[in-house]
Amino acid sequence: MTKQTILGRVTQLAKANINALLDQAEDPQKMLDQLIREYTANISEAEQAIATTIGNLRLMEQDHQEDVDAAKEWGGKALAASRKADELRAAGSGAEADKFDNLAKVALGRQLRSEKEARTAEPLIASQTEVVDRLKSGLDRMKTKLSELKAKRDELVARAKSAEAQNRMMDSVKSIDVLDPTSELSRFEDKVRREEAKALGKQELAASSLDAQFERLDSLGDSAEIDARLAALKSA
Repeated sequence: MTKQTILGRVTQLAKANINALLDQAEDPQKMLDQLIREYTANISEAEQAIATTIGNLRLMEQDHQEDVDAAKEWGGKALAASRKADELRAAGSGAEADKFDNLAKVALGRQLRSEKEARTAEPLIASQTEVVDRLKSGLDRMKTKLSELKAKRDELVARAKSAEAQNRMMDSVKSIDVLDPTSELSRFEDKVRREEAKALGKQELAASSLDAQFERLDSLGDSAEIDARLAALKSA
């Protein structure tokens, strides 16, 4: 995987609009679960690729530092050889002085080459450093998005369970409404009232029967009184 491909994928995933994706999904929870799996896999892949990119950058930085150190070292050697040549020439040893001047030139050539290598690596190191920074930033955003996805999934699952519980409760209420226990109470109340009315009827009937018996008793008393008065008239 190239750096450009890694950077492009990290940037695309980091900018993903979770709400827009959910709006288009038939089953948001399944969509979120799938996104979480994809994000987790992409983050793992990106981490490995970024680690490799960082490793390469560090090697480049080490090589650059070695070139800088080498240039400094060769500069020191050139200076030392040049001074030695000056000393020998001052002492009348021209041939020996020329040898040290030649050594100084060789050292300066090595210094120049190391400096060129260091300068050549600097723009690439700067570019790679920028890429690594952008990759790290994108990876951080991906991890933030993953946390948002997980929180959104947990929220959605909780809401789904709550809605399911509410629906079960409403179904129960609806079934209770269909049964309408108050109608059963009304029928039972009517039955009780009919029994009460029947009892009242029996009481009234019993009362009227008793009145009739007393009336018959009164009639018998009147008849006896009449017979007694008739007997008294006859004996007078």
